[in-house]
Amino acid sequence: MSNFFKHETAIVDTEVNIGDGTKIWHFSHILSHTTIGTNCSFGQNCVVGPKVKVGNGVKVQNNVSIYEGVEVEDDVFLGPSMVFTNVINPRAFIQRKDEFKKTLLKKGCSIGANATIVCGVTIGEYALIGSGAVVNRDVKPYALMVGVPAKQIGWVGISGNTLKFNSDNIAQDEFATYKLKDNSLEVLKK
Repeated sequence: MSNFFKHETAIVDTEVNIGDGTKIWHFSHILSHTTIGTNCSFGQNCVVGPKVKVGNGVKVQNNVSIYEGVEVEDDVFLGPSMVFTNVINPRAFIQRKDEFKKTLLKKGCSIGANATIVCGVTIGEYALIGSGAVVNRDVKPYALMVGVPAKQIGWVGISGNTLKFNSDNIAQDEFATYKLKDNSLEVLKK
């Protein structure tokens, strides 16, 4: 059994694996067959699962539901009340559980408060999705996305700060040096 914190009002179903140092706060529910890594934090009123995988160091703010079909890699930030979908065309009177689409959040990406991630997309490493954005297509690594539907307006570094490029298309933050090439960001050195 791992060493994690669970508030007395939180519910953790059977057949769940939770890593050391993880905290699950008020009124949250972790459903069966879910795996959560080490040193994660789940704020109030979160629902995770069933059959969801969450990496290490993930921060999930209040009122977030992570449904079956969503996979979250290490060091991802999910802002308050952001939303995932898992079916493209839901109807209350039609069961579509066999149509859940996979949504993948790659290492280090951040999703702002009240953003919506439509199922079936991949959010690239260290991408930053602005608050209230609606993402309905794949997002490149390090892309800065805002709006409805979300559009790329720039690039961010590992720090999450907007990158400013010199005349050679090189930018730096405290974590790495980056080069803009063919509308993609290449990490030159960390």
